[in-house]
Amino acid sequence: MLRGVRGMWFAGLSKQHNRTKAEFLMLQFDAETTAILENGYLGADVTARRRASFDALGPLPGETILDLGCGNGLLTLDLARAVGPQGRVIGVDPSADMLNVARKRLEGFDNIALEEGLADALPLADAQIDRAVSVQVFEYIDDRIGALTEIRRVLKPGGVAVVADMNFDMFSWVSDDAARMDRMKTAWDSHLAERDTGALLPAEFRAAGFAGVEVVPFTIVDPVLRPDGLAQMMMILMRRYAIENDLMPAAEANAWYDEQVALAAEGRFFFRWRRWWCQGASPDGSAHRGKRIEDKEQRQ
Repeated sequence: MLRGVRGMWFAGLSKQHNRTKAEFLMLQFDAETTAILENGYLGADVTARRRASFDALGPLPGETILDLGCGNGLLTLDLARAVGPQGRVIGVDPSADMLNVARKRLEGFDNIALEEGLADALPLADAQIDRAVSVQVFEYIDDRIGALTEIRRVLKPGGVAVVADMNFDMFSWVSDDAARMDRMKTAWDSHLAERDTGALLPAEFRAAGFAGVEVVPFTIVDPVLRPDGLAQMMMILMRRYAIENDLMPAAEANAWYDEQVALAAEGRFFFRWRRWWCQGASPDGSAHRGKRIEDKEQRQ
């Protein structure tokens, strides 16, 4: 089932649930949903996004790194290799199912610790972290400034935070039925706390006290519907979510899905997703901030 209010896609919710907007229905990470995500996370699109997140963070040997919303642990593993045995990576996620997957993947790595926790109540001491990364988490958080302030609390002076997130206005998908596509996108918006997170993050970083705030864009473009692609994973999740939360009739959601398959067979499929990395440093120091990543189109 994809119903629920505590679980979420890609992890990381705050403890504040008093809504100022329409109530949103979060994705729940049951075993079936976790399996869908696991397959998608290993595909080319998400692998490219994970590498870009790694490069934006710029981990160094011996550092202590926070992976907030660590999910199934793929980025956590990359970071653990980079910091080496003298470093440490702490993965925090609210989903027990996701953490179970991560524990299996990360077994044998003594420099990794996994904790169940929330973005605005991190189970960490003050000034413990050299760098923090959070990928597609903040769109699910009500109090993003509070969560950023909590990240700054656990960062050492000069420590760096990198947050990758979406602006869903830059989420484009070809369809011969534009009205139905808009209804599906609107249904999917119900699982978010904020659909324009990417555009809001720079100001929120500054409000939380970060210095030297920068924004780096990244784009995924799929002109082909690939079994391991982000679009295929999204199609499965969006259809199930819309049906199971009674946001679209099953016949309409299935027709939306089937049209994308048909467009792919005709050579007319096109999917584009724009995202942003926002990064800043905790005051009272400086740190190597990793390599800036150039805006790039991922074409297969």
